Parts: sequence; structure tokens; C-alpha cells
Amino acid sequence: MPRMSYVVLARKYRSRNFEEMVGQDHVVRALTHALEQQRLHHAYLFTGTRGIGKTTVSRILAKCLNCTGPDGTGGITATPCGVCTACREIDADRYIDYTELDAASNRGIDEARDLIERASYKPSVGRFKVFMIDEAHQLTKDAFNALLKTLEEPPEYLKFVLATTDPEKMLPTVLSRCLQFNLRPMAPQTVADHLRDVLGREQIPADEGALRLLSRAARGSMRDALSLTDQAIAYGGGRLEEGAVRAMLGTVDRRHAQRLIESLAARDGRAVLEQAEALRSQGLSAPGTLEEMARLLQLMAVEQAVPGALDAADPDTETPRQLAAQLAPDETQLLYSMVLQGRAELSLAPDEYAGLVMVLLRFLAFPPAGGSSGRAPAPSVPTAAAGPAASAPSAAPSPSAALQARRVERASAPVDTLARPRGDAVDSVRPRPAVAASPAPVGSPRDDGPPPWMDEAPPWADELPAASAPTSHASVAAPALGPGVSRPPGPTGAPAAAAPRLEPRGEASASPGSATATASAVSAITALRRTPLGDRWAELVAALVAGNAIQALVRELAMQAELAAIEPSDDAGEVWRLVVERETLRAPGLADKLQAALRAHLASALRLEVTAGVPGDSPARRDAEAAAERQRAAEQVIHDDPLVQAVLSQFATARIVPGSIRPA
Repeated sequence: MPRMSYVVLARKYRSRNFEEMVGQDHVVRALTHALEQQRLHHAYLFTGTRGIGKTTVSRILAKCLNCTGPDGTGGITATPCGVCTACREIDADRYIDYTELDAASNRGIDEARDLIERASYKPSVGRFKVFMIDEAHQLTKDAFNALLKTLEEPPEYLKFVLATTDPEKMLPTVLSRCLQFNLRPMAPQTVADHLRDVLGREQIPADEGALRLLSRAARGSMRDALSLTDQAIAYGGGRLEEGAVRAMLGTVDRRHAQRLIESLAARDGRAVLEQAEALRSQGLSAPGTLEEMARLLQLMAVEQAVPGALDAADPDTETPRQLAAQLAPDETQLLYSMVLQGRAELSLAPDEYAGLVMVLLRFLAFPPAGGSSGRAPAPSVPTAAAGPAASAPSAAPSPSAALQARRVERASAPVDTLARPRGDAVDSVRPRPAVAASPAPVGSPRDDGPPPWMDEAPPWADELPAASAPTSHASVAAPALGPGVSRPPGPTGAPAAAAPRLEPRGEASASPGSATATASAVSAITALRRTPLGDRWAELVAALVAGNAIQALVRELAMQAELAAIEPSDDAGEVWRLVVERETLRAPGLADKLQAALRAHLASALRLEVTAGVPGDSPARRDAEAAAERQRAAEQVIHDDPLVQAVLSQFATARIVPGSIRPA
């Protein structure tokens, strides 16, 4: 005797009445009251994602409208009997007065006209004719327009039910003619409870961990959850065990995500790489890893924002509670954003695991919120009052110390904007100081002082001595002109500088402890120290550049280098020692090309030796100092301008916008 074919769980346990509907209480309640009070609409629209019950609600509604009861004398009801002819045939999908139309494959105007023609005939056996159009948003515009009249004024025996996953694509004229219900994705706990009930009826043992995995993987869709359960039963040989379900779904164990977050919180790059390699060796999914990390970080953020808000009965709660104490709330949010963005970037990486590693290392690029970035603090800066001895070459900081200070200067601005120190000693919001418009002289085109967007003091600013700020940067505001005020010509009839802008005065005024003094102190760390060798080197480089003897990176090497010493050589020549900060410019090939150009220009058998350090006197620094001097002169011209002074005196809240003055 042939065995009956197996009915999948999604069909076998489809709800037959409103009492069996799960997770859609708001829709069930509204329809139940409408049926009980006989307040029936002529067109219903059910919206929501896949597998949450749109078609099921439509069939239950059709049964409620056509149920005749066990004895054949029943009327419209909110509780269909399930045994009459109408209920049984609708469940079996063969009721003649209930029509389901798939708009994905029947979307044209011809199908719409056929539907209108069939609507002109009264029901054959039932009380109402019910037309259900699934994926209604895929109907063409012509098909919608053809249905509009019938949809707005159908015969009294006709009811329309439309279902769609994308109501935004529906015509507004259609939406206005329908009573709309939005079916919501179901919570994981609701899905898990229903799966537990279904598996109990099927007498299939299941682990709680397996149910949690299936309910999360369903993403709010009960049909997907039941389909995955069918698959898991087959995979596990009639049992649902967490390990087998995890392997089937390709879900990453939460312990892997936990270890990764712990390593990131400890800034342990080696441990992060080891964990990533372990994921690769075990064949675990890189997207699944980031997804599990995002889920864990979300729970951590909840615990940090509202301690104790997580469900204590959930066994997955303890892990995020422990991790919440290891990361600052802003770091949790930063890592969560990186993980979400990283999932979209995995497809662009050479391979998934390389992309995963880069996402994780990106977080390590930001110092911890406590301000401990592993960089040494800035050294003390000698003041101008120290006399000539302070500027002598013997008093200059060592190359290693100066290089370290230079790296601190370069890295501090982004550190403050992305990872502010925690603690009561640091204000959560700093005022916006007015930074001096003139750039501090520096030794590299890429390091031209604090960037214009750095309007907050770095976290290490308080460690700098107060006397390190030169008095030339004490003036933080150069006068500016407001809109509609013309600029008087300079002594030669041409504008002395670009017209600056005026803004209300107030929080922008500089104080001794403001970011202006800090920026000046930073520039003083590597102030230009002119030397006789520097004069000779600057003239020589200018001649080489003018003669087009050096180009590209060779020219950059010459501009960024300081001639520290000229010493006699054993081969009757000279050794020129250059100090260069940037590692890329210290490449042997560039030094050889510069050496050849110098030999050709000087007709001398000199030899270059390039060492690491922060140049104190280089052509680039001299150019930067000259540019700064032009900037200060332009600011002074604007500051002394009578019209600007008149505007500032007339408007009490006016001030000069920093950075708005540019030399002509």
C-alpha cells in the first residue's frame, strides 16, 4: 500500500482560524471586531514581508465570510467552524468562489479584464465571491487602472483582498480604496514558542539552543522558520541539536564573536589575527561572524545605556553584560558601525577573510577612549626666554625624541575627534576656539600644522608647558568683513587679502588655556632653527630645482632634508649627512639620484648619507615660514584697516572668522 506523501510543516501547521494566528494580534483583533459587528469593507490590503501570514489571513477571512456552520445554517462569523463545505474546500484550495491570483505571473491588462468579467457573475455556492491578488504591487499600471472602478464600487457579493510585500509600489489611487493592515515581522521568542509547540505535536526532541538559532535565522518569518525546521530535522536525523543546527545554518558560535570583541577591547592585534585565522581554518563564515558580532554589540549597547534591561532569563544575556564593561559606550557604537559597514565590504575584498581582518584592524587604528594610544607624550619645549643656548644645535632634541614628538603632533587631531577621553576631568563638549589663521611652520607639506577642521584641543594639550606658546600666535582673530561690505584697495590699488567673514563674537575669544595656545605650543615643538649649513643647502636646492636637475620624489627629498653636517671622507671627498623624517624619502634609490645631481652641479666627489630624524632647518620649513610671514602680514593689514575696525566697533557681536584671510 503506497504511503501518503509528506506534508511540509509550513503547510501542515498553517493557521485555520484567527485563534491559531501567531504574532499578528493587532490584525486579528481588528478583523474579529469588524466581522462580529458586520462592518465589512469591500477591499482589504495586507502588507508585510514574506511568510508572515498575508495569504493565511486572506483564507481565514474568506472562510469567515462564507462559513455555514456544522448544521448549514450559520452566517458571517469571526470563528469559522472548519467542518462545513466552504471551510474545508477553502483550506484545500478548491472553493469555486474563492480565487487566488498571482500578480507576479498574471500582471497584465488582459488578466485584469478577465477578473472584471468574472466579477460580474454572482457566487455559485457561497455567500461572497472573494478575489485574492497576491504580490499586487507587480500589476502593471494599465491593469491597476482597469481594476479601479470595480475596486471602488464592487457588487455587494464581491470582496477584494490584496497582498503585497512592497506597498510603496502600489498606486495611491488603489491604496485609498482599500482598508490596509500591516502584518509585522515576528519576534524571535514568538517564533521559538511556536516551533516548540509544533515540534511537541510532531514528537521531535529539540534543544533550546537549536530553537533560538532557528528563530533568529527566520528573521521574523514564520514560514521560513518552519521550512528551516524541516531542513534541520532532515539534517539531524529526526533530532534538533544546537551543534547540528549551527552547522546547517553556517552560524558562527557566539564564543568566537565574544573572543574577537575581547581582543579588540584589549587592543591585542595578535589575538585578533589568531582568531581570524581560526575562523578560516574551521571554515566559518566571515559574514556570519560580523553578523554575530553586530548582534552581540547591540545587546552590549542596550546594557550600557540601560543597565539591567536585558532579559535575565535569557542564557545569552550574561555574555553581553560581561563585555559591556570592557568597552566604552562610544567605542561600542563605533565598532557596531564598522561591523555593519564591513559586511557590505566583504564582497569587494580579495577574499572574505581578508575583508574580515581589515574590518577588525580598522577598529584597532583608533586609540582607546581613555586616551592611551601607546604614543609617548610630547616632550617639554624650551621657551624663548632660555636665550641663545636654547636655539643652539647642541640644545636641540635628539632625532628619536623629536621624531616621537612629531608623530604625537601629527596623530593628535584625529584622536581627539574620534576617541575623546572619558572621565570627569574632561569636558564632554569643548567650546569652539578661534584658531590662528596663520599656519605654523613645519617641515613637510603634509604636516602644515593643525588641520583647519581641528577646532578642539587635543587630549594631551594639558601636558604641554604654558610657556611653550610663542607670543606671535597670541592673536587668534584677524579682522574680517561681513557680507555686503566692500574691501578698500591696498597701497597699490589691489586688494591686500581675500575678504574674510564676520561671525558673532562670544565663545570664539581666545584664552590662555584655549586651543589657540595649544596649537602654538605644538608648532613650537619643531620650530625652525636656521643654521649656516641650512643657508647653503637652501641655496643649493633652489639652484637644482631652477635648473630642473631634480624632479618628483628626488626633489621632495631635497626639500624635506636638513644638511646636518659636512665631514671629510677617507677617499679625499666629503660626506654630507642629511636628516629626513619620512621613511619613504629615505629610500636608497632616491638618495643615489640626489647624490648624482649634486656631484654634477658641484663637480665634487661628495657622498650622501641619509639618517632618520626631524629636520630643524630644511628648504620646506623655510618656505613654510615665509608663507606664514606673508599670512601674518595679510592679517595685520586687515586688522589695521579702518573700515574693518569700524565694523567691529559698530557690531558688538562681530568677530573675524579664523582662516578666512588669505594673502594676495
